[in-house]
This record gives sequence, structure tokens and C-alpha cells, in this order.
Amino acid sequence: MTVSEELLEILVCPETRQPVKQASADQLSQLNARVRDGSLRNRGGTPVDDALTEGLVREDGTVLYPVDDGIPVMLIEESIELSP
Repeated sequence: MTVSEELLEILVCPETRQPVKQASADQLSQLNARVRDGSLRNRGGTPVDDALTEGLVREDGTVLYPVDDGIPVMLIEESIELSP
């Protein structure tokens, strides 16, 4: 299940109010490598155990919000910092 274009147009980062866009396959692949080796944690400090199939990246490219079964999880503590 994918986030609809209509929803993407109205969603913003709850922290900075920047728009978000779909994460690229490359971004998801890099994060999933860290999920597999156990090194990925969300901003709340909880390890991310499940592979990411979809995510929304903040406009500045520094934070990803996971999407669970087509539902964006727009909570700051559940977001994941991206490497520059």
C-alpha cells in the first residue's frame, strides 16, 4: 500500500512543518542494511527491527518518517535521522 498523492500534498513534518516526499529505493535500501545489522534506531532511541518498505523524507533530506501499511507514522520520536 502506498501513500496517496492527495495525502502527500497535505502532509508536513510535525517538527519543522516542511513538506515530505516519498523515500527513494536507495534510501530505503541503505536504512534496511542498518536494520539487518541491528544499528538503526529511531529518534526516540528504540531499535528499528522491521524492514522499511516505504517512508516519507522531510524536504531538507535529514529525517525519514516510516510508513506502516500505507499509514504515515508522523511522530517525531518514531522518525529516523538520515546520514548526510
